[in-house]
Amino acid sequence: MEDNIQEMYVKARKAFKEVEFWPQKKVDMMVQAVGWELQKEETRKALAKLAVDESGIGVYEDKLAKIKTKTLGTLWDQRGVKTCGLVEEDKALGVRKYAKPIGVVANVVPCTNPESTICCLGLSSLKTRNAMIISPHPRTQGSSYLTVEHIRKALKKVGAPEDLMQCIKHTSHAKTSELMANCDSAVATGGAALVKVVYAAGKPAQTVGAGNVVSIVDETADLEDAAYKIRLSKIANNSASCSSENAVAINEDVYDNMLTALKAQGGYLCDTEEREKLRRYMWPDGTHLNRDIVAKPAVFIAENAGLTVPEDTKFLMVIGEKVGPDDRFSGEKISPVLTVWQWNDFNEMLERLRNILKFSGEGHSASIHTTNDTRRVEMALHANVGRVVCNMPHAHANSGGWTSGLPATDTLGGGSWAGNIVSENVNWKQFLNYTLLAIPKEEYIPTDEEIFGNYLEKYEKK
Repeated sequence: MEDNIQEMYVKARKAFKEVEFWPQKKVDMMVQAVGWELQKEETRKALAKLAVDESGIGVYEDKLAKIKTKTLGTLWDQRGVKTCGLVEEDKALGVRKYAKPIGVVANVVPCTNPESTICCLGLSSLKTRNAMIISPHPRTQGSSYLTVEHIRKALKKVGAPEDLMQCIKHTSHAKTSELMANCDSAVATGGAALVKVVYAAGKPAQTVGAGNVVSIVDETADLEDAAYKIRLSKIANNSASCSSENAVAINEDVYDNMLTALKAQGGYLCDTEEREKLRRYMWPDGTHLNRDIVAKPAVFIAENAGLTVPEDTKFLMVIGEKVGPDDRFSGEKISPVLTVWQWNDFNEMLERLRNILKFSGEGHSASIHTTNDTRRVEMALHANVGRVVCNMPHAHANSGGWTSGLPATDTLGGGSWAGNIVSENVNWKQFLNYTLLAIPKEEYIPTDEEIFGNYLEKYEKK
């Protein structure tokens, strides 16, 4: 595969035209072939190792497991789904719905998940009969390219055109911009800066926003279970995921006990002096996060910040002081550093959550540990996020998992709050166009009473 973007698009378009009208059975066989290749242990080992070696971030074992979970989860969500031809019919209305592919999709991939993002979105693209061209992150070009090579190998095995999946080998900002401008649609997994670049290309696009997950713990929660799940999520892949908790907000009645439970899970609470050392190391200029700490172990961060912590420390904790730019600990940290808040009024905590998300992470996700369903509902109603995860390790649940009913993906829409087109988990649904076929139905014109009845009864009664 060459890096001539125009030529890559022409080849992708040709491959797309070949499968544009394939029947569902043939499409599903193609998708299964690719999924089987990606979930193989030898494939996952090669991809996970190269991703860690190239990027210098994350945990090999976590990536190894994630590739399999995301691949199988994506396939499981797709089971029995119709994406070809007639997919829906309302005989009473005389309307039939036909699914159609988009064409050639540009996929801009992050260095945090240079393989699993391609697994999720690649399978979704193939399920919907689209071609896809990958633009990898400069730090992880090799692992993204190798992922695509495995997909092409599987496509060839079942007689599908290999050019349905291509990857830029030597990436650059110029090539990425050219790719997005030439393709029919784009999907990009990254922060606010990338969103602006993607939409500047002038093509329909699926984008995501920054994460800044706050996990609320109330007095009804099982504290040991909550602490275990927060730790499990927080240290997964060294907190490379935008879905890992960035803060925990604890009800004052269980505050001390929850801190004890978090410390038992490997958390280290920084004192005031240590907090200031950590702040200076993490934000050297006071504003921008030190990229050297992204997805690095807690002990590594502590040592470089000048802190002395136990060797078995899994994550660092600091007390939250303010919300906003005056306290960067209230924002996303992409590292095993957890901000701790205390609250005594749930409504006040929801308002504080709103302010935290307004500063960083609005549209993404939030978490709560509680047995009080009223509070779960209140949080879902009032938090401007696309997902609220309850009593689960957040990073293992909000993008899909075997104990979570949310769709499997690595790409989480943040809705209008984050400047995104959708607030859903991006999967096969976002890679289809639809044509509605309508035939005449029996005419029926409703009366004024049927349409305006309640209003007329209350305000127009004579």
